[in-house]
Amino acid sequence: MARLKVGVLISGRGSNLQALIDACADSAFPAEIVLVLSNRADAYGLERARRAGIPAAVVSHRDFADKPGFEAAMDDALNAAGVELVCLAGFMRLLTAGFVERWHDRLINIHPSLLPSFKGLDTHARAIAAGVRFTGCTVHYVRPAMDEGPIILQAVVPILEGDDDHALADRVLVAEHRCYPGALKLIAEGRARVDGDRVLIAGGPADAPEPILNPPV
Repeated sequence: MARLKVGVLISGRGSNLQALIDACADSAFPAEIVLVLSNRADAYGLERARRAGIPAAVVSHRDFADKPGFEAAMDDALNAAGVELVCLAGFMRLLTAGFVERWHDRLINIHPSLLPSFKGLDTHARAIAAGVRFTGCTVHYVRPAMDEGPIILQAVVPILEGDDDHALADRVLVAEHRCYPGALKLIAEGRARVDGDRVLIAGGPADAPEPILNPPV
């Protein structure tokens, strides 16, 4: 069976990219990364891709007069690589509705909260300030509105007494590194199907990562 061809968009260090690279390095994994694309030439994630032998390229938003031109160049690069699914992994540019619609149900993102709670930035500090007991991460299909879209997979992380946003972010990142490959696996196996505003998982989520309920020792 052919592996799903994945493109990953990044802007920075690429820790979630590395989790996807590690998963795809197993020949039995049903997806492969065929392109890593960054809007920043200094993104460390590009080096991660090159070390793994994955084609990597830069399309800088600064080289274009407007966002449609920038996104058209990204489209061209993704299509030229044969990309079937795009993963956002720390890509720090808001995408237009046009780009999102062109990749409708073929564009996913990971967000460091349990959506629909704490959309946007500073999620960990806001969760601590709100006094919630649990937070986590969410992998979802992208829609034009920020941090909206059908949820594929979530992982749960407790907020501990004395946590600050940095300590909490470190534990949530552990969950992200399990959750993103798990969600990609569900899609690549054809088990995740969008039904309106929900994602249905064929056969149940038996192969998905279990929620993380305890911090790593």
